[in-house]
Amino acid sequence: MSFRLFLRCANAFSVAHEPLKGMIGLKSFSLFFVALLLICPMAAHSEVTTEVYCFRSQKDKDINFEFRSYYDSGSKWSGASVKYSKSKEAISLVYKDSEEKVLDPSRPSQFTTRWVEVSEGSVTGDYGMVSQGALIYGMVYTNYKSGKKSVFEQDSNMDSPPETGCQW
Repeated sequence: MSFRLFLRCANAFSVAHEPLKGMIGLKSFSLFFVALLLICPMAAHSEVTTEVYCFRSQKDKDINFEFRSYYDSGSKWSGASVKYSKSKEAISLVYKDSEEKVLDPSRPSQFTTRWVEVSEGSVTGDYGMVSQGALIYGMVYTNYKSGKKSVFEQDSNMDSPPETGCQW
């Protein structure tokens, strides 16, 4: 339970039971504390991790986007978004699947992770990211309407902290 939530619940309990103020002894305080724990829900703490990567088109150098992935270890939930450098809006991505390939038993496995693009309530495409260990080899975007594939490479020279993201 967060300390602020505990204080809020304790304050609500003490205001509602003002006449008992002078009668609370150690035993009463213990009962009060147990009741408080039962009345106020416990807040589970899990940390959401955020990773930010910057990608550039391999053919057309004017197409850049920021890929953000989120993972909540408590609920095992993950999500992502992409935001193109010339756009004000991020596009939501939904995790689809991840495929693992063992290319060399002495090296980290290669993963292809796929995310489905959802724009204005419709599934419009997907992004496939190929990585091995800490290396990201690239991202391929497939537009479902046209079937066109666009290949992007990670801009590893760009600093991309979660607070500010990619600075194009």
